[in-house]
Amino acid sequence: MIFLPSITPPTRALTSLDHRVEAAIGHSVDLLWKHQDRGLLDEPLSRLAEAHRALSDAERGVTFYRVLLQRLASGELPVDRDLFKRIDRTVAQLKDATATRDACRDHAVAVLEPLEAAAPARATAGGVDLIAHEFAALLAISQGAKLHQHLQTGRMSVVTASGVRVAHPVFQRLEEARLVVRDTSHPLHAGQPVSLTDSGRTTVTATGRPPAATATPALRVGSWPAASTRSR
Repeated sequence: MIFLPSITPPTRALTSLDHRVEAAIGHSVDLLWKHQDRGLLDEPLSRLAEAHRALSDAERGVTFYRVLLQRLASGELPVDRDLFKRIDRTVAQLKDATATRDACRDHAVAVLEPLEAAAPARATAGGVDLIAHEFAALLAISQGAKLHQHLQTGRMSVVTASGVRVAHPVFQRLEEARLVVRDTSHPLHAGQPVSLTDSGRTTVTATGRPPAATATPALRVGSWPAASTRSR
């Protein structure tokens, strides 16, 4: 019998749809999962969260068997019939896990596409054309934020002083619109401070900005209770 060290998968596996999901909902996948756990999502977002969880679980399965196969072929184990049987079995399991992952991804895309198509109309705020969740991200960044890059995955996101995580595609949109600027003198892995430009501050303080209710992570009415902004 071949004994291998246990493989402990991460809590949430990254997926190929993470960036699309975060761009559609205006905040991190982690926050989407938390809202689902608390029963705060409407039906479309709840179905998206369920589909994404299934995809993440399936991706974790692919990773498990891929890593197992790498260990079996690493040269650390004696080459005998038992090893060949284990490799053949693991290859078959990897194929099955990949097929499951692909099916989950197709289902997640089918759930996600209507949400992308139903994205709210752009509203003009301070002379800059913004979607509601982009304006919400700008408000969150105005309280202080940093752009981080994960050392292992290379994934980038903005974390604000209030703990709100802004998806990188949303940050890029604000940066391209010259509403925010980052201090590149700091390394990304340590966090680059992000602040509003003069145009960004004008956008936030403009009298024609979207109502305060849009300055939350919610994309649509009924998605989840909006956090109060009256405490300012």
